[in-house]
Amino acid sequence: MTRTPFSASRILSALVISIAVAGLAPALAAPATAAPLTSSVEAGKGKVKVDGKLGKNHVKVNEKVDLKGNLKVLDGARAEDGTQALETVIVQQLQAGTWVNLADTTCRPNGGFTFSLSFSLSATISLRLYHPETTLYAAAYSASTFTLRVG
Repeated sequence: MTRTPFSASRILSALVISIAVAGLAPALAAPATAAPLTSSVEAGKGKVKVDGKLGKNHVKVNEKVDLKGNLKVLDGARAEDGTQALETVIVQQLQAGTWVNLADTTCRPNGGFTFSLSFSLSATISLRLYHPETTLYAAAYSASTFTLRVG
């Protein structure tokens, strides 16, 4: 019996599918009356805006592309001691109708960040930026999605 070694792209594809399926379970189990993201703003949290831009809209397989952006504070929310803690920013990919986290970084409020991304499969990929809710700031998504063609 001859065995064929698994290629990295097959393993990656299986992993992506597994993550996408696992991500659907909580979404299906969530109650229909779940509070919208804006409810945290009503609880006194500051508003932020996250946006960015891809360095290129088309890359070759395994070619790196930069996604540069910034996190803007829309009101004067600050920590009680006056410091500005690092905030997390996540780049997400749309997979099977669910946003899946690809990578994360940190930046200061009103600061910039850069993601260096590469993909091992030919595809058209939809990306967005996400700032999760923190003790000071409400959650925020980039206003638009970024479309990247890999091939």
